[in-house]
Amino acid sequence: MLIVPIKDGEGVEKALKKLKKKFEKTGTLRELRKRQVFTKPSIVRREGIKRAKYKQRLIEAEE
Repeated sequence: MLIVPIKDGEGVEKALKKLKKKFEKTGTLRELRKRQVFTKPSIVRREGIKRAKYKQRLIEAEE
């Protein structure tokens, strides 16, 4: 449960903005979307390797 302290005279918009930011930091929504679709561990590993190769190529091209 998220608790957002509100100071005296603080607007609702600012409090809502704080709540949204705090909610995003917890990663609840990302976790929910991730759990909706199952991906096999081999596919996750393969995508990780592809991502690493891509980053490595970018670093090498920069040098």
